[in-house]
Order: sequence, then structure tokens, then C-alpha cells
Amino acid sequence: MDFALTDDQQQLRDMFARFCDERIKPRAQEIDEAGEFPHELFAELAKLGLFGLRYPESLGGVGFGLLSFCLAIEEIARGSLSLAALASMQSVMGTHFLYAYGNEDIQERLLKPAIRGQKIGAICITEPDAGSDLSSIATSAEKTPEGFYCLNGQKTWITSAPVADFFTVFARAGEDRRLTIFLVEKHFPGLKIGRSIAKMGCRASPTSEVFFDNCLVPEDHRLGEVGEGEGALRKILSDVRILTGALALGVARAALDDAIHYSADRKQFGKPINQFQAIQIHLAEMGTDLEAATHLVHYAAWRKDAGLSHQREAAMAKLFATERAVSICDKATRVLGSYGFAMEFAAQRYFRDIRFTLYGGGTSEILKLLIAREMVQELSIVD
Repeated sequence: MDFALTDDQQQLRDMFARFCDERIKPRAQEIDEAGEFPHELFAELAKLGLFGLRYPESLGGVGFGLLSFCLAIEEIARGSLSLAALASMQSVMGTHFLYAYGNEDIQERLLKPAIRGQKIGAICITEPDAGSDLSSIATSAEKTPEGFYCLNGQKTWITSAPVADFFTVFARAGEDRRLTIFLVEKHFPGLKIGRSIAKMGCRASPTSEVFFDNCLVPEDHRLGEVGEGEGALRKILSDVRILTGALALGVARAALDDAIHYSADRKQFGKPINQFQAIQIHLAEMGTDLEAATHLVHYAAWRKDAGLSHQREAAMAKLFATERAVSICDKATRVLGSYGFAMEFAAQRYFRDIRFTLYGGGTSEILKLLIAREMVQELSIVD
């Protein structure tokens, strides 16, 4: 087994690590307190080529694999999970279906500018009564005599909605009312951005409700065939889970680094607190959890890039990495003691932000069911 990164991957990681240290970390507190979309840093990430890392050169991308993207996004999350979440949305879910199904016009007008950071994309799946249960999605798309689709429904928890230029929308269409994907541009009549959702963490990643009130969508803005939506979504979900695990790794690394440095500087009873066994136990557990989570996430990404089955590995990576990252961020606040409760220290931000990773791409409870199902099916095949 070879766990070494390629030269390109190491250079990529180093580049985004420098960007994190020089540009993101000094502004992370400001970004969180302002609670506004960080346009300047978003544009700088575009110039570094982040949004096109996974797309081919013909579209203005780089053509790297998922593992390379994870390495970059981990470094960004180490500085600000808000920015990393926005960057992930732009690079994957916000643009993937335009790449997979969009015609030449859509790719020229929207996808290529999005890769350059000039357009912002969002995806609309979740509804007030439909989260993990895709069968509960109620947004409808009715074909009109004029050749349009008329969308009606409500979506919620839509990342980047207040600033998005286009939306990938999952709605029910056709006689069988099966999930179908539509591209809605922000100027389409009937599209309305609803209330913003105030969150305990990831405050600079704007999240809103989105309404479709007789929103007319041209037929050539249907992405894929009628009824193809659920299958297309499930294909990309494993990537999203791996990526969410990578986001968690970045925050956990930041929390561990802060805990290590603080415990070396903080003195009690005449010596640094990192010389006390209670602190050493916390640090050892944090470091071990982070190392194990890193291997799971990177292994799942490697399997994806190698063209191997990776659904179970993706679910395991997301489950373990996010849950252990929550624990690591909690332990960091304990190492810092009362300062872990102070807004002037980043530990409280890690503690708030990291919970975001528990929900995107499937909750821990749903992932456990998926993992168990995969294991049972595999055993049945063997027997």
C-alpha cells in the first residue's frame, strides 16, 4: 500500500495551506461575526482554480480527482468552515448537474462563469417535510402547452440562495410524478427567495427558503430525462459524503492545533498544562481520532478516483469523520477551559461550526442504516 501523495497533490495542499494561513485565518473571526457572504475570498478561491478542480480543462477546469479536491477543501475548512462550505457547494452540488446534463448554451453562460467564480450556483432539494426522505419531495413541475415546465413548491435550507445566480431544482414531473432536475435562473418569474435562516454556526454561509410560484422553466432547462433525478442524485451523494468528511477534517485539525498550542503556552501550578495527564489524554484521543478519520476519508476518495465501489466507504468516512470531529472540537474547548467559552478564541467557533457537518449528505442515523444494509447485502452475496 502506498499512502504517499503525488507531487501535484502535495503542491496543491501546500498552496491552499498557505492561502488559509495568510488570507483566511486572519479574517475568520470577522467573517463569522459579519455573517455575510465573503465575496472577496470567494473570488480569490476562484482565481486559485478551486471551483474547477474536478472539471475538465475544456470547461476551464483542471481535471483533478476527488482526493485532490478533498486536500484543498480541508485546508480551507481549517481556516473557515463557512467559506469552505460555500466553496464546496459551488464546486460540487451547485454545478455538477450543469456539467452532467447541461447543453452547450448552459455550460457557456453559467457553468464556465461559475468555475471562474463569476456566477454562483445553488441546489434545491430539501423541503419543510422532506429531508432524508426523498419520496416526500412535493415540488411539482407541470408541462404547459407552450412547452414550458411550471414549477410550484417550497424548498428550505438552501445554501447560497440569497446570492445565487442559478438553482438546480428537484421536482416531480411526468405521469409517474418522478423526481426530475430543472435549472432555474434567478431572473425567472415566479422564483422568490424567502426568509434567511439564522444558524448557530457557519454564519457566513447564507441559507434561505426558496419558493416557486408558477415559475416557468424552458424545456431545454430540464437537466436529464424526466424521472432521472433520484438516480442522478444518489450517484453524486457518495462524493458529497466524502467531501463533508473532508470539511470535518479541516475544522478538527484547526481545533487540535489550537489545543496543542494553548496547552503549551498556558501555565498552572508552575508548569505548562500539557504536562498534566488529563490534558495529555485529551490531546492523544483528539490526535488518534483525527488520524483515523483522515485515513477513512482519503481512502474513500481514493476508491472513487480509482473507479472502485465506494458507497459504503463514503458513508463510513462521513459518519466517523463528522462524529469524531464534533468530539475533537468539544475536547478543544475543555483543554482551553473557560477560554474555550470566550468569543475571542476560535475554539467556540469550531464547536459551533462543526455541527453543520453532521447533517449535510445524510445524518449519522441514516448513514448507519445504509452501512448496515451494505454489509448485510455483501454477506448475502458471499453466502
